[in-house]
Amino acid sequence: MKWFAAGLALLVASSAPSPQPSDFRYQRRLTAPSVAGADQACAVLDSDVFAHAAPALRDLRLFSGRQEVPYATTVSEPATPEAEPARVLNLAAQGHSVVFDLVMPGHPYTEIELNLDAKDFLAAAKVSAGGEVLGSYTIFDLSSQHLGRNTTLHLQESTFSILHVELTPITPQGNPHALTMGSVRGATIPPSREEQTLYTVVARSTNFTQQGRRTVTTIPLPPQVPVERVRFQMQTGKAVNFARTVRVTARASEEGSRSESATGEILRVKITRGGREIEDEDLTIPFTIGANLQSPATVEIAVENGDDQPLPIAAVNLEMRQRKLCWQTSVASSPVLYYGDKTLPAPVYDYARIFPVSGRQAEATIGAEENNVLFHQTQAKRPLTDRYPQLLWLALIGVVGTLGLVALRSAMKLPK
Repeated sequence: MKWFAAGLALLVASSAPSPQPSDFRYQRRLTAPSVAGADQACAVLDSDVFAHAAPALRDLRLFSGRQEVPYATTVSEPATPEAEPARVLNLAAQGHSVVFDLVMPGHPYTEIELNLDAKDFLAAAKVSAGGEVLGSYTIFDLSSQHLGRNTTLHLQESTFSILHVELTPITPQGNPHALTMGSVRGATIPPSREEQTLYTVVARSTNFTQQGRRTVTTIPLPPQVPVERVRFQMQTGKAVNFARTVRVTARASEEGSRSESATGEILRVKITRGGREIEDEDLTIPFTIGANLQSPATVEIAVENGDDQPLPIAAVNLEMRQRKLCWQTSVASSPVLYYGDKTLPAPVYDYARIFPVSGRQAEATIGAEENNVLFHQTQAKRPLTDRYPQLLWLALIGVVGTLGLVALRSAMKLPK
């Protein structure tokens, strides 16, 4: 049976399709600049690639002429993806102030989010380490005035293991009794701003309608395009303080598909209280839509205005985490990206397994999507086993089963 096993292995190996540039409907040229010390180049992928490629981008191929070029893909994310707690020590009252120490994580950080169980307050937060003052910040809860809440301290990137925090109420605008020792419940440390996730716009709208007390816009979304947040842009020169609830709903066009929805808040505050500047802004709503949607979808964004005037919104963007395609420039400086053959399995490259994410990279540009002039309906002309390699496996299993049955019958007829 050795000859059969060898033949089977050879047949299985030969069943994998070997794509050529003419197999793909779409093409885009990548161009990498010459950067000293950078042998890697990376281009940012846009929504057109997701909409027209196979699910999970498994049919992406790079070619330099007829030579296939190995590549790797990356997704932007912070090095420390989750917020971490900071332990509170030495909590005490000093006059009208509340003081405490924070045990910080063992990596660089740029923000502290204080967990304060208090309402309607305005306070100064002074942060120091080793006798050095790192900054003084204004924290507040103006929820009763419909202007939101902010207890985040924005630092320069730091690595101190212990921080000292002093909270002092500001009167008369703030409630001098709102902050007590019992108000301090802890703190969390978000990922450093230097490690924040980067985003790519996949769709946007600049058209808005008023429906009762709501400002509404709808954005068409192509199939398979991931969305991970919604970002608002306000008109320039329109200084408005606000805190509004936003509801985002995605509906796929497939019959029977469920809608996905999320609720968040956008806010902008820039006022002076107690002689101190209060400034805060957050115009994003986290919202994840699965990239496995196989049909177009419509995303509705509704801003609840209550009794206030509609906001001066300039645009609303749907964004995905930045995806990049990277390759070695020593192999090809300007390869062509092909996609649009949904019968292909995902490639397996050694380069993708050992790709140095932290290495120096040149920022490549990606050309506009074009129809591949070499494409000539090769899918219909390729052998059936190339388009559907699983058929070959079924045939092999049938052959093995038949031979095993024949061998069993022969053994049963042998004399004892």
